Amino acid sequence: MDRFSWTNSRTELNETYVIEQRGVRLYDGDEKAKLNVGTAFLTTHRLIWGDIKYEDSCLAFPLSQIIFIEEQAGGLGKSAKIVIHLHPAPENKEPGPYNSSKYSYIKLSFKEHGQIEFYRRLTEEMTLKRWENTPISKPISTGTGSQGGRTRAVGIVGIERKIEEKRKELDKNISEAFEDLSQLMVKAKEMVELSRSIANKIKDKQGDITEDETVRFKSYLLSMGIANPVTRETHGSGTHYHLQLSKQLGDMLQAPLELLSPEDLVNACKMFESLKLPLRLRVFDSGVMVVQLQSHSEEEMIASALDNVSEKGSLTAEEFAKLLGLSVLLSKERLLLAEKMGHLCRDDSVEGLRFYPNLF
Repeated sequence: MDRFSWTNSRTELNETYVIEQRGVRLYDGDEKAKLNVGTAFLTTHRLIWGDIKYEDSCLAFPLSQIIFIEEQAGGLGKSAKIVIHLHPAPENKEPGPYNSSKYSYIKLSFKEHGQIEFYRRLTEEMTLKRWENTPISKPISTGTGSQGGRTRAVGIVGIERKIEEKRKELDKNISEAFEDLSQLMVKAKEMVELSRSIANKIKDKQGDITEDETVRFKSYLLSMGIANPVTRETHGSGTHYHLQLSKQLGDMLQAPLELLSPEDLVNACKMFESLKLPLRLRVFDSGVMVVQLQSHSEEEMIASALDNVSEKGSLTAEEFAKLLGLSVLLSKERLLLAEKMGHLCRDDSVEGLRFYPNLF
């Protein structure tokens, strides 16, 4: 903790914010620091910690002081931590809350999670070492207050420079986004042409699919993040195939796998529960099947149907579908479920099926 110096949460010239995370507690080695839970700020040059309500009462040390960092997993009643090993405090260090420490490392304890992304960004900054390429410009001393050693960048020039940097970064991000979109459209066109060629060969039973076409198609799958698609050829048939297929469906419901038969899809969905995935296959009394989240509440579904019918006086499945933005088939199943539980009643006439609140 003796590596920290008093500062504020404002950046200096040539310094840029990278990430911030609330709910972070400081540890001096293995001992909890006598400080409240605060906010950790990572910049391109420093690690800053403090309460966001008090911008002029923060602590910081330069990233160049870090030797290496490591993760410490959380447990029962313990938060995940990032351990930061530091060089000894330099002799010309600005004043801070601690004059000495028996530890050569500190810990950041993340009470509100976020440690994974913070660790990733800190590792990235340690690799890039941007503080070496763009050192902080010499700041202007405030020369006032009990912590006169603290400094900050001021003036119109600094503000204008920051605005210009943000504008350039925004322009760069927009350009990269449109460039990625253009490349995606080109790839999509190539995939369509290749798929059409393969389909025509299969349809006409003329010629074999060339090795070049196979390699190209596999490269397209890899570019979409599908390194090992589930197929009958790779996982056989029966239960094992359906288990593996169910896992992929749980991660990505409409994954671009091989062509699936309805039977294979249903069998895979039936295994969501046994694999403890957050999805479930719901089968209504009529036989209609839907995939829904495990957290989906039947009581909320019934209450929604009753509220809407009561508000409108009566509803058909088509009218209910328009209100909720659902398919007519699923809307009808919800109304039938509310009727089954005794909350609605029906009028089945030549004009169609209409539901009313059950007043009996």
